[in-house]
Amino acid sequence: MLREAVASVLAQTYRPVEIVIVDDGSTDDTPSAIAALAAAHAEIRTLRISNGGPGTAREAGRQIAEGEFIQYLDSDDLLLPRKFELQVAALNADPQAGVAYGSTRYRDAEGNEIDCTWKNANQRQETILPSFLLARWWDTPTPLYRRSVCDAAGPWTSLRLEEDWEYDCRVGALGVRLAYVPEYVAEIRDHPDHRLSRGVARDAVRLRERARAHQLIASHAQRAGIPRSAPEMQHFGRELFHLARQCGAAGLGAESQALFEIARAIAPRWDLQVYALAARALGWKRVGKLSMMRERLG
Repeated sequence: MLREAVASVLAQTYRPVEIVIVDDGSTDDTPSAIAALAAAHAEIRTLRISNGGPGTAREAGRQIAEGEFIQYLDSDDLLLPRKFELQVAALNADPQAGVAYGSTRYRDAEGNEIDCTWKNANQRQETILPSFLLARWWDTPTPLYRRSVCDAAGPWTSLRLEEDWEYDCRVGALGVRLAYVPEYVAEIRDHPDHRLSRGVARDAVRLRERARAHQLIASHAQRAGIPRSAPEMQHFGRELFHLARQCGAAGLGAESQALFEIARAIAPRWDLQVYALAARALGWKRVGKLSMMRERLG
């Protein structure tokens, strides 16, 4: 898949390109594959880090990249041949835009195209926020960023889940305008191998990462000036409350309380007030477990 991902960059109709391959502590034969690719293509530079996670790997590559535009690409995804040509043209045509994007195609593990309405993908928007509070409607390879935007947004976090959603909301908080390309520009490929995005939903380690990401996203929305009354913010407040209950049930009391307080500040509804009283009486873990049990029973 790495070879295919690199080939999709080499097949771009736009030149010049620079490819930085970051090996995030692989334990298989990836280093030999990377070495062969670098030996065969002068455009490729390589870097190895010690299993820092997806955000850390992307940041390591960004730090040594020299181009005017930045493209992030995971090894299991593909760019379509005219992506850079179309998106660079869109950014050059609109100097006020900081990110260009188009549509994303999704394929299952057998290569069949699948419907993407489940994640509200491929929307047309002028800015990232507030719509990203409802869903991250593009994927990591979809946007092309001006380097100046990435510099202004700052480094990727060490989050291992929802790090991409947090990053794009941070970009959104800058008020960056989007340039839309009415074409498919990238493909997301599902596969049976291990992926960080998969796992037990209520695993405490995963919930702790998601809690941190959600807290950061809430701060980005606040910095962007999204009013609490906005439908997107109200939706995100409800999501924060749900995650707070999940964290409580998993024994993450501090994370549960922090998320709950943000949710209550956004939408101080009666059910949150009742939940706060119950948490004070029973504790965040017990009330979280009771809430999740009630949810499962309908």
